[in-house]
Amino acid sequence: MGGPVTEGDLPDDLTPAEVGMWQAFRNGSVYDLSSGDAIVDDPHGGHPWGPERTVRARIVCWLLLDGPPALAGRVSSLKLSGVQISGALELAGGIVVPYVEMKGCRFERDVLLPEARFTTVRLVNCSVPRLEAARVHTEGDLHLPRCRFHNGVRLTDAHIGTDLLLNQAIVYRDRSGRSIAADGMTVGQDLQAELLESHGELSLRSAKIGVSLSLRGAKLANPYTRLALNAPQLTVGRSMYLTPAGIGSPLLSGATPAQGTRVQRFTCEGGLRLDDGRFGDAVDFEKARFTLTDDQELSLRRIQTPELRFLGEAPARGRVVLSGARVVNLMDRTDSWPGPGRLHMGGFSYENLVPRGPFPLEERLDWVSAATAEYNPEPYERLATVLRAGGEDEDAREVLLAKQRRRRETLPPAAKLWGYAQDWTVAYGYRPGRALVWMAVLWAAGSVAFAHADHPPLKGGEGPHWNTTLFALDLLLPVIDLGQVGFWQLRGGWQWLAAAMILLGWILATTVAAGATRLLRRN
Repeated sequence: MGGPVTEGDLPDDLTPAEVGMWQAFRNGSVYDLSSGDAIVDDPHGGHPWGPERTVRARIVCWLLLDGPPALAGRVSSLKLSGVQISGALELAGGIVVPYVEMKGCRFERDVLLPEARFTTVRLVNCSVPRLEAARVHTEGDLHLPRCRFHNGVRLTDAHIGTDLLLNQAIVYRDRSGRSIAADGMTVGQDLQAELLESHGELSLRSAKIGVSLSLRGAKLANPYTRLALNAPQLTVGRSMYLTPAGIGSPLLSGATPAQGTRVQRFTCEGGLRLDDGRFGDAVDFEKARFTLTDDQELSLRRIQTPELRFLGEAPARGRVVLSGARVVNLMDRTDSWPGPGRLHMGGFSYENLVPRGPFPLEERLDWVSAATAEYNPEPYERLATVLRAGGEDEDAREVLLAKQRRRRETLPPAAKLWGYAQDWTVAYGYRPGRALVWMAVLWAAGSVAFAHADHPPLKGGEGPHWNTTLFALDLLLPVIDLGQVGFWQLRGGWQWLAAAMILLGWILATTVAAGATRLLRRN
């Protein structure tokens, strides 16, 4: 039973179930051995299936690799439903031309497809101990919806021509701790894993998805190691969705669930790593929920995407890391970010803030403060730049003032004291109106004080009439000479008072000038 089978030949040792499968293959029709009882027919249940529903894996391989020709006017294909396959289905390195579709089938042993080539493969609601398909190549789809894999799936360096479907699949970890190992995989169009249950590490390192990656409603759980989703250097042509999905809705992908449909959010128990990822449109965390330990991270280091929708629940533990990430639009909510010490944004670049709901400046400053356990001016300057670009110049000044106040806490006592003085008097120059008020107060106080000063002229008979108001103003205004200061002689404490007013005048005038310059630049 090793060579090709010609038309009319039928191997002698086939069981009745295999004879029916052989004939259905030539006819291109569905071979259905279901009993009609949903409990008995459940491939994941414990009800045994007898020999009347069992075919040998080697006969299946024979059909796919060297099967008989199709009947006249037909296209040969393997379409099984409710069938049990005994033995390991091994097609390693094989070239499979017929269309393959198995629904509600039960595999007793592993499915081995490494380096095999297919047109399209569909396993729907099947029970599979393990799928081993490293470097498998399909011209069309690879569909695995509602299947259960008890010892993991391996798709390392696989090439899927169009779509990879894992919707509602349940995958348990293998001996290495991975549920799905798909490092280096290429998918021509969409990878849909909506409502997926992954028990172990889902690994997509350096994978390339042509259009979108959907994990809507998926449940990723890996209490064994640090990462539940390990996908550094992932490339997605358009968007990655870690968002809710409607349960029971026939249209899972992207459609708004019908009214009354139960919605399941994306949940992740374990760390998530998307470092160095590239996303053409967006990364969407709408209502995502993360359960992390203290040493686990939601890591988005150096990702690049036009839009980051950080709209999930703030994790109660662990860290959120955005160091080096570059996005255009940051869409977020106040309750999506973790507290102080658990947010890291060094080198995080964004151009526009698009808050979902109210996000007052005070809470935005708390957001920046939470990301800087030690003083770092960069997050403050980035926020100020974005606010100023959006026409919020007053808010930008408040951010830069907050930066100076945060910096002050790192200074030695003397410098800190001087910082408090600057803050109290002129708000580090970011509130120039306050400087004008202080100048007016000093002018009035100086005018009153110098009215009691002894002021003999430097040269008798020369100089203007003594005017305390003009004299105090001349001391305060740098550069401008009102013709008062150089004609009178002050002694003792009055000299010190005059020097102090000159010094304060320079400081306050410089502050006013800087504020006016910023105002003119904005206009």
